[in-house]
Amino acid sequence: MSKSRRRRRRAADFHRRTLPGAPPGILVPDLGAAPSDVRVLAYGPDGHIEEPLRRIDDIPKYLAEWPVTWINVDGVGDTTVVSQLGKYFGFHPLALEDVVHVHQRAKTEQYGQHLFVVARMPQPGAGWQTEQISLFVGQRFVVSFQERPGGDCLDPVRIRIRTGVSRLRCAGSDYLLYSILDAMIDNYFPLIEECGDRLDAIEGELLSERCRDVMPLLQDIKHDLLSVRRAMWPLRDALNALLRDGTTLIAPDTRIYLRDCHDHTIQIVDLLESYRDITSGLTDVYLSTVSQRTNEIMKVLTIISTIFIPLSFVAGVWGMNFDPDSSPWNMPELRAWWGYPAALTLMTLMSGGLLAYFWRKGWFARSRRGGSASHET
Repeated sequence: MSKSRRRRRRAADFHRRTLPGAPPGILVPDLGAAPSDVRVLAYGPDGHIEEPLRRIDDIPKYLAEWPVTWINVDGVGDTTVVSQLGKYFGFHPLALEDVVHVHQRAKTEQYGQHLFVVARMPQPGAGWQTEQISLFVGQRFVVSFQERPGGDCLDPVRIRIRTGVSRLRCAGSDYLLYSILDAMIDNYFPLIEECGDRLDAIEGELLSERCRDVMPLLQDIKHDLLSVRRAMWPLRDALNALLRDGTTLIAPDTRIYLRDCHDHTIQIVDLLESYRDITSGLTDVYLSTVSQRTNEIMKVLTIISTIFIPLSFVAGVWGMNFDPDSSPWNMPELRAWWGYPAALTLMTLMSGGLLAYFWRKGWFARSRRGGSASHET
């Protein structure tokens, strides 16, 4: 996908489909969205079950048989599925509206007996594209709504549930919330490391003798960093609010792990700010390099012009059409035997003198890029 198409898609992600002044809690479907895919992953210390959710009426069976039930909805274009799940679990209409209208900032909100968390999750294999994920957390369940179908970065969490090699199978729904947020945040680090590698490559190219136009690359990096910053900065505040508020849905042991997620968001924000400063610095270096190369070219052209100005003067003086037969003052040198060699000798001496003068002034000193001005031209 091209850069322009990616940017148009990101802009479309934040487009509201509700009309101004519409009643709150209205779910407006996206007519072009793919059908929603609903799957259930219920588990406990003794095992797990994973299968598609065929009917809403099957949910009580999972809640009764398993300690934790994770219902994941891929795609929020089908508002019927969203409203049915919301009606069964008693989700607030404003929260369901935030689920469907995928333009929300990361946040955490308490609604009675469940917790509502919104975040932006990187899409695997899609570069710097992100999608909204909305999480409802109750005592024995987690309901997640993903913006688009087609895979996510939560497979490590599912593998840990299937294999039972971690404490996830023995913990509650609050620990599942932490595991989802932790997997989502960890997937931002490879993107930021890739950005650092791109900046290192651009810096090495800027220090080379032949530097191409890197401004489009720097602009793309700045745009990518800004998109991650929009996702990570509010998430840091949301996790801080979740740790600060005394909700009973989060166990004290889980708060320790959530603090680790909060620390990771702070680390990512610090890296983003550092890379933004580096990008701005490389932009200044590139503009300075271009200005320096332009100055070197102008210096060479000035030297050439300065050398040829007296030569043009000499050639112009003796190129005038004055007849020496009309007057002894009309260029008697035109009849001199050595007139032409003398004029060439004078021009050569003038050029050599100017070159020597420029050399003593340091105009031919080698530039920092490793080549002389004349060689650069």
